Amino acid sequence: MLNLSQQLRLGLKLTPQQVQYLKLLQLPTLSLEQRVKMELELNPILEVDEDMDQSLDQEASEVETDAVDGEDEYTIDDYLNDDLEGYKSPASTRSTADDDGYESPIPSVIPLSERLLTQFRLQNNADEDDILLAEEIIGNIDEDGYLRRDLALIVQDLNLGLGTTLTVEQAEKVIQRIQLLEPAGVAARSLQECLSAQVKASKIDPALKEITVKILLEHFEDFKLKRFDSIAEKLHISKETLKQAIEVVQHLNPKPGEGEFSAQENYVTPDYIVQKDDGDFVIILNDRNVPPLRLNREYKELASAKNKKTPRDAKDFIKKKFESAKWFIASLHQRRETLMKVMRSIVDKQRQWFEEGEMIKPMIYREVADIVGVDISTISRVVRNKYVQTEYGVFPLKYYFTSGLESESGEDISNVMVKQKITEIMATEDPQLPLNDDKIAEILKKEGIHIARRTVAKYREQLGVSIARLRKKY
Repeated sequence: MLNLSQQLRLGLKLTPQQVQYLKLLQLPTLSLEQRVKMELELNPILEVDEDMDQSLDQEASEVETDAVDGEDEYTIDDYLNDDLEGYKSPASTRSTADDDGYESPIPSVIPLSERLLTQFRLQNNADEDDILLAEEIIGNIDEDGYLRRDLALIVQDLNLGLGTTLTVEQAEKVIQRIQLLEPAGVAARSLQECLSAQVKASKIDPALKEITVKILLEHFEDFKLKRFDSIAEKLHISKETLKQAIEVVQHLNPKPGEGEFSAQENYVTPDYIVQKDDGDFVIILNDRNVPPLRLNREYKELASAKNKKTPRDAKDFIKKKFESAKWFIASLHQRRETLMKVMRSIVDKQRQWFEEGEMIKPMIYREVADIVGVDISTISRVVRNKYVQTEYGVFPLKYYFTSGLESESGEDISNVMVKQKITEIMATEDPQLPLNDDKIAEILKKEGIHIARRTVAKYREQLGVSIARLRKKY
């Protein structure tokens, strides 16, 4: 017997246009160039606007004329009302300096990410969800082979962007499989996880492998502090066996991704250029190599209602491609606008740093999201894999986001500055009597920075510095 009932549910669904915009938003400059080129190949309605691909001076001189003629150029509002408009119109484009000189070609090398994905896809038990997770996880791996992005955020991005229902538990299983690929240990979240994965993937004696994994997973603190007698006693093993396990660990690679990237991958292309001009900062979006786009008028005429010669199925195809091209160009415009707003808010919040090159202020995603008027996940997508060129060098956008601590003066200071002070304190300590974490905390307190010993220990470990006992020199 069938029963009918009504249910009211509140859910969040993204339109295909929103999904496309979010995907474009997180792409860095080089990836965006490839994405635009791919779209040009797939959609015949899109074409490169050769007339628009010129310098800022030429564009500025033609803006007024184009506005008067009104034949080839339209405003973004006109475009969104189904008229034709090209991406990178004079009103929205900001050109950078002249093209650089000739650069020698870079030899073709298969990137580490592609090699990892190929290995993963060849696994018999890899389904579509696993491959989707693997692609996103591998895409977030840093150059040294570590995964430093929160796994929950990776899963959240996939679920929001693609409408999937993936779980962190699924992602955790995928990570464990990636860590056993070649080179073993990639996608680890800590040194302990990296080393243990390499041991599991090795072809050493099974008994020795089991002992070594136990040492790394269950007695890692003792191992770091060289409490070898304690380890041997707890595991009930001989010193000779312990020595063999230690030798295995000493031959492991603590940074499995280091040296695996090609010269092209290590070359950073900034997404922004921030320049000082008459006391203010000019922000330039470095997208000069992204070709300007427009919609092909001839195709639109073929699909018009007046044209009786074009078959109906051809008209339907053209209309579908026309809508896709229109939304792609609109997404590029929206991406540019969002990126500029986010960078402007970063420069305004960190103005002192951009003027002097030091003193990063505490700043979190929520602050910028409130200023720009978007969700935190949007800021995360903008910041991800983006770089800015400044007078003091090229920095990742995430460099400007730090949590803060309150000093005695009531002013917040970033944890980056606290780490710098800890480094300075340890640099001037007596090598024969190195300072422990308690002493460092006391020194910071005298300088007006109230910080707990465990926080000092956490920052010291993040800086890669050993405890006082291991820093002692005789």
